[in-house]
Amino acid sequence: QVQLVESGGGLVQAGGSLRLSCVASGTIFSRSGMGWYRQAPGEHREWVAGITHGGSTTYADSVKGRFTISRDNAKNTVYLQMNSLKSEDTAVYYCARHNGFKYTDWGQGTQITVSS
Repeated sequence: QVQLVESGGGLVQAGGSLRLSCVASGTIFSRSGMGWYRQAPGEHREWVAGITHGGSTTYADSVKGRFTISRDNAKNTVYLQMNSLKSEDTAVYYCARHNGFKYTDWGQGTQITVSS
């Protein structure tokens, strides 16, 4: 059974930075695409960034140039470095695993609150 555990959330001032981590277990992490989603209050969950098993990355336009997704296969961990945070980045952030067709496994989420 795949388990994804996020950490690194918290309260930060606008313009600040945070790094999220997600540790995966129960899967061959190095063969998995991974991604980050977020869900703000009253909004649908939206995709933020993705990284293939080979390390290729893609980003939502809203975070491009500010967020960086990366992975450490030796640690079964995917990261999301978030810089120049804005109030509109406030959301619960979820780590997800891609099975080659779609995202199928999710973490419990970690809250990010950006104060203006």
